[in-house]
Amino acid sequence: MKRQLTHDDIRAAVYGGAVLGGGGGGFVERGLRTAELALRTGVPELWTVDEFAAEDLTATVALVGAPAAPDPQVLPTHLLRALELLRRDLPRELVAIHTNENGAETTINGWFHSAITGLPVIDLACNGRAHPSSVMGAMGLHDADGYRAYQGYAGGKPYAYVEGSVAGGLEATSNVVRRASVEAGGWVGVARNPVEVGYAVENGAPGAVSFAIELGRRFLADGPAGAARHLGGEIAVTGTVREYRCEQREGLDVGVAVLDDDARTALYIVNEYMALDVAGARRASFPDLITTFDEDGQPLASADVEVGKQVRVLVAPAGNLLLSRTMYMPEVYAPVEELLGIRFAPAAKVLADA
Repeated sequence: MKRQLTHDDIRAAVYGGAVLGGGGGGFVERGLRTAELALRTGVPELWTVDEFAAEDLTATVALVGAPAAPDPQVLPTHLLRALELLRRDLPRELVAIHTNENGAETTINGWFHSAITGLPVIDLACNGRAHPSSVMGAMGLHDADGYRAYQGYAGGKPYAYVEGSVAGGLEATSNVVRRASVEAGGWVGVARNPVEVGYAVENGAPGAVSFAIELGRRFLADGPAGAARHLGGEIAVTGTVREYRCEQREGLDVGVAVLDDDARTALYIVNEYMALDVAGARRASFPDLITTFDEDGQPLASADVEVGKQVRVLVAPAGNLLLSRTMYMPEVYAPVEELLGIRFAPAAKVLADA
């Protein structure tokens, strides 16, 4: 099915994305502004995967950086420049674009690009929830023999602006872009990793944008409890933040939040919430969804957590989400586990079952 994205989709997509962001995936107000601008500028279109031939070429559009970075700026013009740099280097034409993940800003990745360029957005994400590393959102390309990655990037305020393109191995090019985000003040817009649609369907999360929009409608109607019901999860913990530590390391937010409840609930953060410990026991771990809401019931990004804030913690099992197969590849967790100093990767046997 082909359809035009409308103003009725904006709040649902952004708020559904904010829930699926699991603490990351950008910020609600910026997501709303970018989506509104896209619809004022042109007519972005969302196409289901069956509208494409398997051999059609698509590419990921994304934001890379640390949500709590002190001085970031990614403008719509930066998003377009990143796509322009990618298309310049590709051996054949792109037919469509898709987002890397679901989040308050990332669910609507591609809407502005589509409004300007006419390229449709595929109803597909590399991963149906937000994740901290580019490799986690690369649909298993790190394991594809001979794959050559192309990435275009742009972002930063005028005194810190960077742009460029890079080609080579997936992890090497991802490291270049991550470093560029640091030099740009914390964030860059990226267009990357061209693949055939057939590969994206097999290895990504088809239907992820529609999934976020439907979840957003449930949240807007019934708040966090409605979102939890829709995801087959629960509001597991409520408390006030007693301790909060966060630092930028390797272009990521790394930290922990501890609540004042009797169980001394702890949430471990690498952009997104990686693990939830209650009474000293692991209650949930990535790719399970762990999301915080403030006292007004609004999604609360991990970067906006502060000592003294009351939070509600939603937990939903990974099995109820639309996830890429990379979520069951333990090797992509190693760098994130090292940053936190804890283990939470799914067991290797889960991959065989997935």
